[in-house]
Amino acid sequence: MGEIRVKVLLTNSSDDTKFRAGELPKASIRSYEADAMVDTGAVRSVIPSHVLQRLGVSIRGTRVAEYADGRKETVGMSDGIIFDLMGRDTLEEALILGDEVLIGQTVLEKLDLLADCANRRLLPNPAHPDQPVSKVK
Repeated sequence: MGEIRVKVLLTNSSDDTKFRAGELPKASIRSYEADAMVDTGAVRSVIPSHVLQRLGVSIRGTRVAEYADGRKETVGMSDGIIFDLMGRDTLEEALILGDEVLIGQTVLEKLDLLADCANRRLLPNPAHPDQPVSKVK
């Protein structure tokens, strides 16, 4: 299985809200573009602390993160960040740790994207190629 990497634009959701309300010029919206790794084994997405600072997003609390080797650590959880990849975007909190941006399952599910590990790429769900569709019951 190969590593999947994708360009993602991360945006401070509070800045975006202020822009849409006419309270902030578009040039003042803080964002960060990253070459992110898709981590199909992670539920939540992850951003490093330097990205959090660059975005100007606050830490709203803590969560326990469990690493692949079984270690557990209490880490910060961000306020809302807009994750924009492949022309689709969603609002998400992120764990604050590590040194690179990781895209977890919740972002993939909300954006209706599928991991094609054999070809090392993300694909829109073939049933919904033009836009994400959220299932509700």
